[in-house]
Amino acid sequence: MTYRSFVTSQSLIIMAGSMVFPFYVLLLRNIGDSFSQFGWAYGLFALTSAIVHPLVGIISDRFGDKKLLIIYSWAMAALMLCFPIATEVWHVYILQVMMGCLGAVQRNTEKTALARKIEKKDAGYEVGKYHVWTSAGGAIAVIITGYLVDFLTIGTIFYIASFLYAGSAVLLWKTKQWADS
Repeated sequence: MTYRSFVTSQSLIIMAGSMVFPFYVLLLRNIGDSFSQFGWAYGLFALTSAIVHPLVGIISDRFGDKKLLIIYSWAMAALMLCFPIATEVWHVYILQVMMGCLGAVQRNTEKTALARKIEKKDAGYEVGKYHVWTSAGGAIAVIITGYLVDFLTIGTIFYIASFLYAGSAVLLWKTKQWADS
């Protein structure tokens, strides 16, 4: 993958996640009956992610960042399609555990891909420049989604996020290899 395709794909991923997360509580309120369920759901996500990180690092070194990011994007696209049809809190908990595993893939692989490609003397600048684009995409997505939620269902937001994740996968799949990934 090229640096530009990497930044674009990660921006799409951050946009998709930013669209869903702030409005996720509304989905849980439709399914569950308390904010403690949101706490459990997010806690399961974070704990699973923490446990899986070391394994993801080993897999990333062995199979390459590009492959893992493509798998991550397709898996997240599929999971986003499951959220609108979840009818019980335990469905959401299972989805959160799966997303925790995938979140570890994304966070670890994003960092290793950057670390493998940037010059050490300019690492701070390069990482900062990278985060400008991904953070801006996330911020724009949250703002636009706030308006969309007024006109669409919560489920529609998950479908749009799925489309963005799939777009990220296609973009990475179609781009040439970024030296030694």
